[in-house]
Amino acid sequence: MHRGLADILDTGAVIYQPLCLLVLAEAHGKADQAKAGLRALSEAFATVGEDAQSYLAAELYRLHGELLQQRAPLETAQAECAFQQALDIARRQQAKAWELRAAMSLARLWQRQGMREAARAVLEPVYNWCTEGFDTADLQEAKTLLAALS
Repeated sequence: MHRGLADILDTGAVIYQPLCLLVLAEAHGKADQAKAGLRALSEAFATVGEDAQSYLAAELYRLHGELLQQRAPLETAQAECAFQQALDIARRQQAKAWELRAAMSLARLWQRQGMREAARAVLEPVYNWCTEGFDTADLQEAKTLLAALS
């Protein structure tokens, strides 16, 4: 993936850099390499700047929270802040897919903290907004999580 990112950037297609770094960070997370994932996200944030209008901003913050939890599971305040920021950005952008993912991340965190009602309250309205696509992985995961919160 590192080689692929370098090849893409060598073409001058820097517009894809934040997306590539996001995917790289996610891959590091799946490989239980939170520190490397956070480095990739830091680079992605530097690329898009502090622009909350970036189409990737909500997902960058959500993944940041996930990687923070993976690195230090008991230190949840920063992760919760990242999830809230992701949720706020997604709502402002009316980006329902990113909003659903951020709501699921926050709901899982609150579920682990015993805040089942709050978890359900953040996830249920986003899930209920959806009228199609219920065979997608995100909506199936949301449905399972809502059932666990009932």
